[in-house]
Amino acid sequence: MVAEHTGSGTAPSPERSSRGTTVPESRAGATTWSPLSPGYRWGRLDPLWRALVATTSGLAQLLALPPYGLWWLGPLSAALLLLAVGGTRPRRALWLGALSGAALMVPLIHWQSVFGVDVWLAIAGAETVYFLPLAAGLAVVARLSYWPLWTAALWVAQEAVRARWPLGGFPWGKLAFAQPDTPFSGYAALGSSPLVTFAVALTGAMLLWTLIRAVATRGRPRVLLPAMGLATTAAIVLGGLVAPAIGRPAPDGTVTLGMVQGNVPNTGEMSVLGERMQVLRNHADGVHELAEAVREGEYPEPDMVLLPENASDIDPFHDEEAAAIIEAAADDAGVPLLWGMSRFNDDGTRYVQSVVWDPETGPGDTYDKRYLVPFGEYIPYRDFFTRFVSRLEQVSSDAIPGTEPGALEIADTTLAVGICFDVAFDPPIRESVAAGGQIIVVPTNNANYNFTGQSDQQLAITRLRAVEHGRPAIVVSTSGISAVVEPNGVVTYRSPEAEPDIHVAELTAMEGPTVATRLGAVPEALLAVVGLAAAVASTVITRRSRARIER
Repeated sequence: MVAEHTGSGTAPSPERSSRGTTVPESRAGATTWSPLSPGYRWGRLDPLWRALVATTSGLAQLLALPPYGLWWLGPLSAALLLLAVGGTRPRRALWLGALSGAALMVPLIHWQSVFGVDVWLAIAGAETVYFLPLAAGLAVVARLSYWPLWTAALWVAQEAVRARWPLGGFPWGKLAFAQPDTPFSGYAALGSSPLVTFAVALTGAMLLWTLIRAVATRGRPRVLLPAMGLATTAAIVLGGLVAPAIGRPAPDGTVTLGMVQGNVPNTGEMSVLGERMQVLRNHADGVHELAEAVREGEYPEPDMVLLPENASDIDPFHDEEAAAIIEAAADDAGVPLLWGMSRFNDDGTRYVQSVVWDPETGPGDTYDKRYLVPFGEYIPYRDFFTRFVSRLEQVSSDAIPGTEPGALEIADTTLAVGICFDVAFDPPIRESVAAGGQIIVVPTNNANYNFTGQSDQQLAITRLRAVEHGRPAIVVSTSGISAVVEPNGVVTYRSPEAEPDIHVAELTAMEGPTVATRLGAVPEALLAVVGLAAAVASTVITRRSRARIER
């Protein structure tokens, strides 16, 4: 690891150049260009330049993510935010972090506007807040030796908190989620999404370190140090290519899976849950269509058929007509179905559930969605919020989160099930795989978000989960995007959006955990602690240095 050394963590007394830019001195008296040195200014327009760089950082991260997919901008985004806040005071870095976060989050989650512009901007604003302490922390740890390591670790800490608090967290827009099948994605097999984020941010920091070292010291460029920086950067990138081979799961036979995307009426509108019987019939018709196509030899006979989240919002355990429709579909298919539905309790609450429905024995094992969408599937502090936002009353019943892993055995294969929003969080798929899951299955309902980029973003996360756990993955959606993903994150089948679709895929079931599955949250915890400890250490060093000067 190559890093810039700045002594005790604070810069020596600076001298002012003729152009108004602060240029710190080295111990030997030679001036060294470093925009990360405390007190460094970009001339008279310093605030403007920093604001532009910070905003560009957020836009670069936005373009790295789907639906744009310019993944190589991910490291550049991390480098630009560091450059924007480097050398400035933590308090000033706060507003630079706000600019970067807003430039990313406001356009990234514009699909939330289906619930109202106020909801969209409120969530984007809440997500932006996390970039304020991140920016301040980057400004602080950039004063230390080996700052590329500490800055990368702070990115992990920020994303770890954002994925947990408040209301269970909202991890959308992680650096890792722009890397579904890139040289960085392999790190997911060793340390889940946090290690991917760390590798991306570290690469960006090393590129900045290399640039700083490449700039002349008193007009004389140094060749060795930039070469070492580039070599280290290349090693980080190449490391991700070989990481999945470490502890790779073993094949355990092939499984043929049918997929039904029934489509819903009025996609992209808040009312899609209103035509419940039509949605149920659409998906039942899809099962019948698939069964007929199998009989005619268009597809091989599947071992099971997968249906999406909310394929029935009518509870078949309380509605005889809904139960009869599902039973007829299962009889026609002749194989077990995995059917997404709402299961209502006597108190009016419900579970968002996937149920194994066997053609002979009927409903069996179930998985309850663990990470629910606030204000979409339940209303936190309902009495308070509905007083100010009356349309939240359209969510008439609150869903209850499940607590158990989604390891469901169907046709001698164990599926690792995570429903929709579950896939954005590390624990649900990890725990389902650890419980024996051999193929990842993500039933989802993105009908509100067709053609907004949200489905592409969720698919990218699923692709990263496939690499993380060394297993193929299936996304089955009400209205798209349904997809088949190989263990290396490559998509081999993708459905159209807002159209009915059926498909049959033959996949290899995998046995055994990856390193990431075994380690769980340990890499994330270690990296987050390292980043936070570096920020505390730098703050203490700076204060002690100032105290000595004042004495």
